[in-house]
Amino acid sequence: MIGLLIAIITFNIIGFKTNKSLSGNQILHIWMFTIATQVLFDTVIEFKYHAYWYFDKEVDWRGILPHTILIPPVNIFFLNWFPHNGKLIQKLLFIFIFEVFMLGYELITLLPEPWGYFNYGWWELWHAAIVNPILLLILLGYYRLVCRLENRVLLMNG
Repeated sequence: MIGLLIAIITFNIIGFKTNKSLSGNQILHIWMFTIATQVLFDTVIEFKYHAYWYFDKEVDWRGILPHTILIPPVNIFFLNWFPHNGKLIQKLLFIFIFEVFMLGYELITLLPEPWGYFNYGWWELWHAAIVNPILLLILLGYYRLVCRLENRVLLMNG
């Protein structure tokens, strides 16, 4: 639990202190989208197929923390630092570096408690290496949708 609390505090500080480009509306959208996506994905992968779990295999109050306040700030700093106007190679390199960070962090979460809180069933690190970039691309697509809708509202009111 100690590792999770340190990560939550660290990720939230980084996510909010380094934010230079995301509006409050965008942050709220990303936060809620992240929770919805993670809960949907984890309901199937974690609870139905027991691929992995947080703390215990059962539904656990402690498990609410990683489902709701751990990943949203990570997505905030991913979007904030992403080279949206960069060349394709810059975007791919950024996703690759971010993926290395995420996989490294996942390895840390597999440590025994009190530092670790994540457990593998049949899931392995290579599964995350395949799924994470797909989830990041979905996140980017959702963010672009939010930005288009914001621009449409600005044009209508401008």
